[in-house]
Amino acid sequence: METTRVIESLGALAHDHRLAIYRLLVERGPAGLPAGEIATRVGLVPSSLTFHLQHLTRAGLITQRRVSRQLFYATDFTVMTALVGYLTENCCRAAACSPPCAPARPVPKSRRPKKAA
Repeated sequence: METTRVIESLGALAHDHRLAIYRLLVERGPAGLPAGEIATRVGLVPSSLTFHLQHLTRAGLITQRRVSRQLFYATDFTVMTALVGYLTENCCRAAACSPPCAPARPVPKSRRPKKAA
């Protein structure tokens, strides 16, 4: 991945609403979500949502497709993988890492309520 493309991608993610939209779409997977559902889940009015979605689309982080009258947005996982790869490709080249440079895995939330002490 070229450095200018990395800077553009990271710049697009450097906003709380865009980062929230992107994380939501990553969680949703390749099917993506319609714009209206994204707006509801993130809490944005349609005009603001459009601005942020266009920014992420121009950066190449998400794709857009039309299904009937709805616009669906989805993460471009090829670009996401390339971005993470670019950020970690030289990890620990000069010395051993502690902890290792593997992407962090989220800790699963406990499904049982905690008992009162």
